[in-house]
Amino acid sequence: MQFSDELEFSHRDRKDIYEYIERYGTVDYEDARQSLDMSPEAFGHHVAVLRRDGILSREDDELRVAFEDESEETYVDEGLEVTIRQAREDDLTGLVGAIREAISDKTYIEGETVADVVESENVLLRHNDLQKRVFFVATIHGDVVGWVHINAPEIEKLEHTAELTVGVIDEYRGHGIGSKLLDHGVDWALDNDFEKLYNSIPSTNEDAIEFLGSRGWETEATRKDHYKIGGEYVNEVMMAKTLA
Repeated sequence: MQFSDELEFSHRDRKDIYEYIERYGTVDYEDARQSLDMSPEAFGHHVAVLRRDGILSREDDELRVAFEDESEETYVDEGLEVTIRQAREDDLTGLVGAIREAISDKTYIEGETVADVVESENVLLRHNDLQKRVFFVATIHGDVVGWVHINAPEIEKLEHTAELTVGVIDEYRGHGIGSKLLDHGVDWALDNDFEKLYNSIPSTNEDAIEFLGSRGWETEATRKDHYKIGGEYVNEVMMAKTLA
């Protein structure tokens, strides 16, 4: 996917169309046209150009921002067929459900925050001049069972860094899904010129700390009593991976 701050639009109306769809995710064609107060002829022409240039996609009467990566990776582990791919807007409900199920023990605060933000905004992807946000998901029989999320607020002094969260619902752990997702997230960050990834985890989540440590992440700092979980104070473990 291309970022709106990197796109060059030859017409102001095309930029308006893109930013409207980027803001709201999948939108109805006619609703978008009326909201932007464009004539059917002008709107149709601009959408056609944006589709031609690979910026938007249209399915039936729905418009969405085109995906950066349409490729899928499918592998089989102990008879379980798993597909890893970039998340689509219609994955939103399943993704939020998978995140909430995976973190039901309340030991992944950043994951909870991701689920809350996505659910409240009702939009998965954010690629504009304020924020870059992308998800990759693991699916089994079409159902989301895991995710990796990369979030990078557009702040000049931090533009080389991004925050990553990753998780798999308990039933499907032990099949290499978390590692595959993490690899996709790191590869995306490298492809988009990020230099460092961060992940903050409560110290009680020993499995996550061990998993990231085994994948080359290092503990950079610990904030004492940063979380309060179940009435108990818990340290925050701040982990990072340098990419460049």
